[in-house]
Amino acid sequence: MQPMVSKLTPQSRSDFLDRIRVVLTILVILHHTAIMYGAEGGWYLRYKADSTLSGALLTLFCAVNQSFFMGMFFLLAGYFTPRSFDTKGTQKFVFDRVLRLGLPILVFGFLLGPLSIALAETPAAFNVPSFWWYLLSKPTFNIGPLWFAYALLIFSAVYVVLRQVLRPFTWQIPLTSLRHSNIMLMLLMWGLGSFLLRLWVPTGQERGLLQIGYFSSYILLFSIGCAAAKTRLLEQIEKKLALPWAWISLLTIPSLFIYAAMSGAFKGVPFELHGGWSWPVVFYAFWEPFVACGIILSLLWRSRVSTAPWKMWNRLAPLTYAAFIVHAPIVVGLGTWMTSWQQYSLAMFVLVGASSVTASFVLASFLVKLPGARKIL
Repeated sequence: MQPMVSKLTPQSRSDFLDRIRVVLTILVILHHTAIMYGAEGGWYLRYKADSTLSGALLTLFCAVNQSFFMGMFFLLAGYFTPRSFDTKGTQKFVFDRVLRLGLPILVFGFLLGPLSIALAETPAAFNVPSFWWYLLSKPTFNIGPLWFAYALLIFSAVYVVLRQVLRPFTWQIPLTSLRHSNIMLMLLMWGLGSFLLRLWVPTGQERGLLQIGYFSSYILLFSIGCAAAKTRLLEQIEKKLALPWAWISLLTIPSLFIYAAMSGAFKGVPFELHGGWSWPVVFYAFWEPFVACGIILSLLWRSRVSTAPWKMWNRLAPLTYAAFIVHAPIVVGLGTWMTSWQQYSLAMFVLVGASSVTASFVLASFLVKLPGARKIL
């Protein structure tokens, strides 16, 4: 079988990756909104789903998201890391990473994280501003969604060390490696890594502010992104490579819920997915990569070959990081404000989700105009 690659044309520019980042950022905001209205997962504010069906649909949405969206963020981050390092040099690269990742962690951790807690959990004896001030005065640190920046800071530090230690060696994936057999091998490594990590730290539990149980995909995809940079591999994905995996993803998605139903999970029979020695844990560990692969490849292919992308993408792309940083208190605030309608889970997911996406990007558009903000956001 011939490798599935193509020559880059002048139209095959990497700005399509920015459009993917917009999509992923929107999914992050909707993901947390879904958890708020009844999906499985952790979030500042949670309401019970109004029915088993609503809870199942929101959980399915989150499970599919979880399989790929943060991993794809790490893939894209890894893809631009070697280019940034080579352009800036070690010292400037390190300074840039600390500034762009470390400062938002501190701002969210000591300011926006406590605000999200105050919006969700203000006791009767306080109002939101007074309880927020109480949390600030303690002080309270809450990393929230900025765990991503924290993990990326760690990955970047490891990358710098490896570049210094292994110099002049660089790992790169050749274009000829774009084969179904190699992708299958990667997915098996991903699934096995997830299963083994979850024996140590089940999903939903943290070690050092990070949910280690999901890091098999994050480490693997960041590494692949770094190795794919020199050959611009992400800009070579074609339909004949992506489409078969897209079908595999579609067929794999319902399998977890079919397995759960056959095991009696919807009738109260224990169906543990988080970690440990059990077949459901094994199934879930391999379910994720086989769902994620087709989605990731399809996004890379379809976004690149789009002939007339929506002009709004170019306006939203520079706002993604700022929108990601500020979305938590917005989602929680809207959820608290609309608490009297919490019993309409799916409708509120749509309404609050759309409102949160809009508000996050609008606020981001003002933040990036602040003096010096462009160096960070």
